[in-house]
Amino acid sequence: MDIVLILSAGRSDRNQGVWYFAVELTMLKPLLPERNTGTRMSAHIIRAADYRRMRWKNGQGETAEVAVGPPGATLGGFDWRISMAEVGADGPFSAFAGVDRTLTVVSGAGLRLSPAGAPAVELTTISEPFSFVGDLPSDATLLGGPITDLNVMTRRDRAWHRVRRLLGEGVAPGGDATAVFVLVPGPGAAVLVVDGVALQLDALDALDLGETRGRLEIRDAGPTGVLLVEVGLH
Repeated sequence: MDIVLILSAGRSDRNQGVWYFAVELTMLKPLLPERNTGTRMSAHIIRAADYRRMRWKNGQGETAEVAVGPPGATLGGFDWRISMAEVGADGPFSAFAGVDRTLTVVSGAGLRLSPAGAPAVELTTISEPFSFVGDLPSDATLLGGPITDLNVMTRRDRAWHRVRRLLGEGVAPGGDATAVFVLVPGPGAAVLVVDGVALQLDALDALDLGETRGRLEIRDAGPTGVLLVEVGLH
């Protein structure tokens, strides 16, 4: 069990010159279960090593699937899908008819994304998540070596999504969301507090909040913060 001691100090107003000290004990990791199967009732951690891996639709790379709805859905049958991919060379992105997408670079120097019929945009680990339609193909050009990206997709007639970068503020996930996930970009780790329970996620781990909709606080995270992904069904 990991324990963090937070020490605070101050001077009493009643008796100047007398200092007081307070110690807060915060337990990490074991307070929430790892991935559970068959239910989304409680919050649980999904470790990066446990993501399901599969080939890209165009066969030119590999995707690590964080979560998909309905569970076990294929590329042709998902309502929503959250995944990460390592991009090691310039090339096209697959087209997904009727799908809305949001892309976020989570490690590496970044890439230039050129969606068909739209201006090109440069994405780095400090950029805001970029949303675009998946109906038309897009080309990607690396800015300086391989990158890893987070890709959130929803089938337009069945679901919606939003992706936000949180740097240090607290937030209450929207009550209209069916599924809520928090992902830690690499490198480094983050300490999150969910309904008063502290836990640690390592780089590229995800937290599935299940049906938990209390306040989420970021106790400790790197300069790129964490990514909050919310998904809802129409």
